[in-house]
Amino acid sequence: MSAANSAHSVVEPSLSNKRIAGTIVVLYALITLIPLVWIFLTSIKSPPDSISYPPKIVFTPSLEGYCNLFTTRTRQTPDYIASLPAPVGTCDEVTRKRNMVIAGPSNFVPRFVNSLVIAFGSTFLAVFLGTLAAYGFSRFKVPLADDLLFFILSTRMMPPIAVAIPIYLMYRELGLSDTALGMILLYTAVNVSLAVWLLKGFIDEIPREYEEAAMIDGYTRLQAFRKVVLPQATTGIAATAIFCLIFAWNEYAFAALLTSGDAQTAPPFIPTIIGEGGQDWPAVAAGTTIFLIPILVFTILLRKQLLRGITFGAVRK
Repeated sequence: MSAANSAHSVVEPSLSNKRIAGTIVVLYALITLIPLVWIFLTSIKSPPDSISYPPKIVFTPSLEGYCNLFTTRTRQTPDYIASLPAPVGTCDEVTRKRNMVIAGPSNFVPRFVNSLVIAFGSTFLAVFLGTLAAYGFSRFKVPLADDLLFFILSTRMMPPIAVAIPIYLMYRELGLSDTALGMILLYTAVNVSLAVWLLKGFIDEIPREYEEAAMIDGYTRLQAFRKVVLPQATTGIAATAIFCLIFAWNEYAFAALLTSGDAQTAPPFIPTIIGEGGQDWPAVAAGTTIFLIPILVFTILLRKQLLRGITFGAVRK
């Protein structure tokens, strides 16, 4: 082997090093999963088991937390409950064991739907606008481009609580308070700066020659952008969408201040779930578990793009 090839050769790690690295990765994964596993276990505990001390590791699973999450209940006398027909479904049976009956559905499903609409709607708008802006900064000579990019980034430097009151007053005057449209616009404005910065890096990695060749063949600038740049920027767009969705999905401060009813999302609603003796921890844990599912599924579906995207794995010259 020549000296040049030896200088660029990669040393194969030994078996012991592989085992040590694998052990570290597994331990780290297990440690990060502990809170999620504990939340799930709490969601299938009964209310007494959820607040027992020391905490119970071995317990009888119960769906009471999920039933309490999706329903409202009223307490009744044992005689009244005995006069009712046989319970219909698991939740009805579990509720009657607590001398209660189901009064109707809870507000969790509407809040969960609000989260879906607002998070995915704002993510789409942020990525769409961010892609256009990033393409402009990447391909054209924009006056004061560096200053504009820094200004765009600076909008993420201020904590949400610092601008929450002015935004609240503005939304109240414009009639956007407690509306899905208002929250979508707000989350879009917050996320578009992140989208511009991430996507500009991806588009910078796509050779200009591809577009120039397409325009020589008769494509317009817009057609070259749509048919040449966008397909090659898919990885970056997917990674950016995940980061924007995570923020919009988990955001609490703006949602707690600007929504209270019609447009309230799940994050400020879940902590307010109250049982007879105070906080209904199994229902809170059940709501948290369900709330994790959409973002988890979305991330898993785009995991390959995310892994490539965070390393700026776009097409290179």
